[in-house]
Amino acid sequence: MNALWWFALPVLLLPIWWHRKKRVQNEAALMATARFLPRTEPRQTRMWRWSDPLLLVARCLLLACLIAWLADPVYPWRGDTVVIVEGSDAAWVEQQATQAGLAQAERVTLAAAQALGWVHTHEREWQAGARLLVLGDVPMPAATPVFGRQVEVRTRQALAKPADYHVHIASDRLDAWRRVFAAPAGPDRIVIDATPGAATSLIVWDRPEAPPATLRASLWLVTDPAAFPELAQAPAVDGLRYADSPRGRLWHRAGWPPPTPDAARALLDDWQQLHVGPRPFTMQSQVFAASNGANAPAPGGVLRDILLAALVILFAIERSLAHARRR
Repeated sequence: MNALWWFALPVLLLPIWWHRKKRVQNEAALMATARFLPRTEPRQTRMWRWSDPLLLVARCLLLACLIAWLADPVYPWRGDTVVIVEGSDAAWVEQQATQAGLAQAERVTLAAAQALGWVHTHEREWQAGARLLVLGDVPMPAATPVFGRQVEVRTRQALAKPADYHVHIASDRLDAWRRVFAAPAGPDRIVIDATPGAATSLIVWDRPEAPPATLRASLWLVTDPAAFPELAQAPAVDGLRYADSPRGRLWHRAGWPPPTPDAARALLDDWQQLHVGPRPFTMQSQVFAASNGANAPAPGGVLRDILLAALVILFAIERSLAHARRR
């Protein structure tokens, strides 16, 4: 739809019409004996002439830049391209690119979560016959992506690497808390840190006194709410009270540490779902055919930024020339 703005180019005729003003010239000769001549009305002729040519040029350029900015012109300059997901095996990437006949193609390295979105946003930059290949473990988006050109995605479908979550336990009931984190569900691993550090994402605070003000973590499991004033008026869901504080998010439930395996499993499930988040699902290798119904990507690009800067400069020039003409 952006390309339809080019049909607004006839608007450039408006400033031309405004600047072609009608001039009236009186052709009358003053003579000393004019009183002896019969009375006649002076002849008038109409002439067209250009007025303020610099202002006219500035206004025409201003309108042309505005239309071009709205139309969002993009010059297709990219050829065959291989988009590589960060962290992909280099030998496997070379093998797949050579197998696809794109060993000499341009290569772009992107984060896994940005690969498909970047391709969709910049797909107008590729030439008509360019081939596009995405290599690496790409997370499956919530909806099937639709492109205006053919895009091939090849993934290794390797198992996701287990993540390490560091936990620090400040409690006199260390064994009871260790049993809670001893056998978590899933491939992720929980590492118990003797002292909290930068990698510590969860702190279990099972002490009556308040923690040091410099201690930070993404999540705290608190057994005594008196040590944290933020929990005084905290809301509760199914017996779990939660609040945000400068140290991080706070959780509190009466009866911690969990006394039964089911309670411990429920606590770990809540931590996984509400704090850690679900594990990404890797997309399978497939080819996305070109779709005529693909939505046009959002306007953008270097050329659009240049046109915006030119638009601001031309507007300042046009206003200055119009002010000078009035004076």
